[in-house]
Amino acid sequence: MAGGWSRDGAVQEQIDSSVNDAVAQARDKLNAGSGLTHCEECGIEIPMARRDALSGVRLCVSCQTEQDNLQRKQAGYNRRGSKDSQLR
Repeated sequence: MAGGWSRDGAVQEQIDSSVNDAVAQARDKLNAGSGLTHCEECGIEIPMARRDALSGVRLCVSCQTEQDNLQRKQAGYNRRGSKDSQLR
């Protein structure tokens, strides 16, 4: 199906690329290896229950929450799909 100025399949390629980016981001967030006993951001001790529940944990709950909120704010806008970004 033709898409105006775009070539055939361009929309699907854009969707596939966005999905692949999301999968790569999710894989990067997975914890691997041995975790830490103290938070790498603030230095307070990570509770044993958290260390047992999450292998490879590196942050305390409050620092992890702060990091998640920051990432959520940054992930709210899809530059790849924006017509504005294509015009620049």
